[in-house]
Amino acid sequence: MKVLGNGIDIVSNLRIKKSIKNKIFLQRIYTYKEIKSSHNKKKNIVGYFAKRFAAKEAFVKALGVGFRKNINFKDINIISNKNGKPSIGVNKKLRKFILQKFKISKYKFFLSMSDEKKHSISFVIISGC
Repeated sequence: MKVLGNGIDIVSNLRIKKSIKNKIFLQRIYTYKEIKSSHNKKKNIVGYFAKRFAAKEAFVKALGVGFRKNINFKDINIISNKNGKPSIGVNKKLRKFILQKFKISKYKFFLSMSDEKKHSISFVIISGC
């Protein structure tokens, strides 16, 4: 396994709590699947969105470009399996970008997310297979 990039991000939950009240913010940052999945997270809706925001930021840091090169928040989909394990899904545009940047077509994303009362954090590793 060759590490191609890694990124980490921490976000204030209060900032996200204020932001998610704005539907335009939600629709600009989160995919339809993420918003739909949030309806099951009534207990910790702020943590749900904050961790995903941090994960998207950590992912673009792992890519080494941030939100430039026509990369947008909605190009990245943070999903969790039935046991809660998070993973990263990317659209066709990002797959093409990764192919061009790293010159590989087989890769894996590793994602870890956590939250506390005041902050949420995410860490991403991109590895070549």
